[in-house]
Amino acid sequence: MTESNHRAPLSDVQLRVKALESLLIEKGLVNQQALDAIIDNYENKVGPHIGAKVVARAWTDPDFKATLLEDASAALAEMEYTGIEGSHMVVKENTDKIHNLVVCTLCSCYPWPVLGLPPNWYKSTPFRAKAVRDPRGLLREFGLELSTDTEVRVWDSNAEIRYLVLPKRPAGAEGMSEEELSKIVTRDAMVGTGLIALQ
Repeated sequence: MTESNHRAPLSDVQLRVKALESLLIEKGLVNQQALDAIIDNYENKVGPHIGAKVVARAWTDPDFKATLLEDASAALAEMEYTGIEGSHMVVKENTDKIHNLVVCTLCSCYPWPVLGLPPNWYKSTPFRAKAVRDPRGLLREFGLELSTDTEVRVWDSNAEIRYLVLPKRPAGAEGMSEEELSKIVTRDAMVGTGLIALQ
């Protein structure tokens, strides 16, 4: 038996994507190498796993954390995470008294190099409006109930500045390695719509 015999069958969406990809290549509308490069970019070079590595390093390296909070673009460049959509980055740290939330009220400006493509809800008008009008209510919709003495700060990304949240390191994670920490960091925590908890 080959390895392919043990793979789970493709979902309907995966089958549709494969069929569309084959058709576009067959018709000469898409170049296979170009498509592979795009897929490789979003699987390996950009995405929430990159942001998670940045957060984990900040949790374990005080000098890097200081640079990240003072000049995020320089800190990210040091880790070779740059791109047009993240050329001017600002990182805001969550603390016991401050919770940060990122939104783009005009459109959907988002730090692609460290978070990848924005989720659909981030681009939606209801999310963008409620983030400004009622951030606590919005966070409640994401299952995040903050204490009344926690200040919620909303940061509005735009074409010039993209924001990223440095979440609080969860209690009980003190002995974890940087690699282990990077696996518990979520995209939502880096946008501010979630917290990080150990399983």
